[in-house]
Amino acid sequence: TLFPTPSQTVGPFWAIGLPWAAGPDLATDGLVISGVLYDGAGVPVSDGLLELWDPSRTAFGACGTSALGEFAFTAARPESIAGAAPHWGLGVFARGVLCRLATRIYLPDEPANDTDPVLRSIADTSVRASMIALLEGSGLRFDVHLQGPNETAFLAWD
Repeated sequence: TLFPTPSQTVGPFWAIGLPWAAGPDLATDGLVISGVLYDGAGVPVSDGLLELWDPSRTAFGACGTSALGEFAFTAARPESIAGAAPHWGLGVFARGVLCRLATRIYLPDEPANDTDPVLRSIADTSVRASMIALLEGSGLRFDVHLQGPNETAFLAWD
């Protein structure tokens, strides 16, 4: 009898092991932040889990991806804290990812982005741009690419 290896048992069990009873909404009214989670080949990830938190309000929500890799959160506009531009933190769990990936979602056309220490630490402007949401209708669009030419900038854990 063959048994699964640890890397095979890590996922895709996000919907079973990490549900968040309060769901994906950090606020009842606010900005809708939507996007698609893509793997390294550009294929939507249908069994991922994303966590969004607002460090200025200590608000948190979690959302599984749809069959098309889509996710959506509703959140109040974040405020600037500790010298950082307004942003949300985003955690990503997906098959093949053994540790949660973390990034930030910054607001588009936010003047404070120019002085944010995290954004300023990224020399490559295309990599920096992967952390800035796009305005889409009355909400924001933020696609996450786990690998590849459009890879999202992820933050290192110490």
